Amino acid sequence: MKKIILTLALASFLFSCKTATTTASKQNDVDVTIDLVNVKEDKVMVSIMAPTFTTETATFNIPKIVPGTYSDDDYGKYIDDLKAFDAKGNPLRVTKLDVNSYTISDATKLSKVSYLVNDTYDIEKGGGFGNSSDVFSPAGTNIDAGKNFMLNLHGFVGYFTTKEEVAYKLTVNHPATLLGVSAMNDLDASDAKDVFVASKYASLVEMPIMYAKPDFTSFMVDDMEIIISVYSPTGKYTAKEITPYMENMMRAQKKFLGKFDATKKYAILLYLSSMTPTDAKGFGALEHPTSTTVVMPEVMGLEMLQEQLKDVVSHEFFHIVTPLTVHSNEIQYFDFNKPQMSEHLWMYEGVTEYFANLFQVNQGLIEEDAFFERMSEKIAQASSMNDKMSFTKMSKNVLKDPYKDQYINVYQKGALIAMCLDIEIREKSNGQKGILQLMQDLSNEYGTKKAFKDEELFSKITELTYPSVGAFLNKYVAGETPIPYADYFAKMGVTEAKVEATGNPFLVGGNQPIISYNPETKEFFYLPEIEINAFMKELGLKNNDVILDINGEKQDLNNINQTVGASFGWKDGDAITMKIKRDGKEMDIKGKIVMPKEIKEGYMATDDSKKALREAWLKG
Repeated sequence: MKKIILTLALASFLFSCKTATTTASKQNDVDVTIDLVNVKEDKVMVSIMAPTFTTETATFNIPKIVPGTYSDDDYGKYIDDLKAFDAKGNPLRVTKLDVNSYTISDATKLSKVSYLVNDTYDIEKGGGFGNSSDVFSPAGTNIDAGKNFMLNLHGFVGYFTTKEEVAYKLTVNHPATLLGVSAMNDLDASDAKDVFVASKYASLVEMPIMYAKPDFTSFMVDDMEIIISVYSPTGKYTAKEITPYMENMMRAQKKFLGKFDATKKYAILLYLSSMTPTDAKGFGALEHPTSTTVVMPEVMGLEMLQEQLKDVVSHEFFHIVTPLTVHSNEIQYFDFNKPQMSEHLWMYEGVTEYFANLFQVNQGLIEEDAFFERMSEKIAQASSMNDKMSFTKMSKNVLKDPYKDQYINVYQKGALIAMCLDIEIREKSNGQKGILQLMQDLSNEYGTKKAFKDEELFSKITELTYPSVGAFLNKYVAGETPIPYADYFAKMGVTEAKVEATGNPFLVGGNQPIISYNPETKEFFYLPEIEINAFMKELGLKNNDVILDINGEKQDLNNINQTVGASFGWKDGDAITMKIKRDGKEMDIKGKIVMPKEIKEGYMATDDSKKALREAWLKG
């Protein structure tokens, strides 16, 4: 999973099929029908033909948590009016055990379960890390009758305790005007009905489907088919516009990965949010073995959207390495309602995030300086977290306080752990091996069907690499010692330095706003005490100027976050228009954007005696 916070600074102002068979006397599989045609009060009906039970009671569950997420989301909150019936349609007694589970009496007579599903997008508060009650949008669900249905199936389909391993058949009745895109194969030729099969519950819910007006592209990367489906509520963007950039990126990823080839078909489902009060607000992506669900704001400019997609989709795609190929027992035998978490988020999320950055410099998509800047930013962000907390202990207890508040550090310190391991392996092997080779070796040792024991991973990694690697893991990952990042950079001839970086027209230091909100006038204005930056100077803006309009869009509480988020993608020389108010008088401003420049602490390659080793690290 990858979450992004586009407006973090504005808080101050504001993861063998068989068809189902049924006989009159015995139902061995689970047969599910989802009705997307008869949507009532923004709810969808789900009907499940149950397998045969020999016990007096049966327990039916909706997931509490799903793979790739690290929070208790309680999808049962979105289920209404659950009923159970025998073969003649007579109701059976149902008792709700908790928010996610139900007991059904007279289970030997059980034939069908039905219930209504509400979507999660409608009630999101903010979608960010501070809103723990929200389901992260890429893991959530959308019901917009006749327009869009985001079917993260864990939000629609439940399972029976003891029947998790039986086969599932899923039928989706949908408007003929909408196309369902998924990595699964539709077994029905009808324009209004899709039929899918999965070998077990866990396999089914790893296969999201997005229904929308047809807008998709497909292309081949070696022998892997990539499908990109886009839902853009206003039609601002199309799959055709986004595909060339994504194709270039995914070709680079495949070239970087080399031997890893976990699937022959991969679906990217992109939902662009209108940012209205009842639409998705959590931006980022969620990985699945053969799919990625992505949510982004439609208001983004194309360049910034492409850049964000490059980072988040590449992160999710690299999850085919870990945990989808290399993982522990806790992942292999995931319990959707009583999960046991693994100690190794540093690998599942950290190595994945590191690869999402390393491949870009490795394949020439970014320069070395940009890579160093990214790692420097991660160091700064990680330093704001609890740097003395054992990472393995945090991972194992990530659903609990005080550890769950440190989860975001998997994308910062987790990636830095992976970087330092890469450097350590490169140094000890004289540049011949790195962390990618380690992950390939672990894949050969384990693979998709064989899990490792949490407590044995460090010793296995040490066996495959060097004693110093094991010492690093025990001291800095399991232990509570902060990592001396400068020492590891120095091994590659990279030292601390003052570097120039592109700033933001509305922020200083990347996170400090230079505009504020007047609740009485409901207007945004430049703070009186701030230093005039290059953006303001070029356009003749002054302290206390009120921002009324930017590029034809009124600036208020409804869209200022989108504007600031979009400004990260502005470029020098882009045209801009503004309407401001100065001393009570409105003024129109036209000009060119000049992005502010900031001097910040960073890293730079300075030691040419280690250039060959550094090249092996970044380009090998």
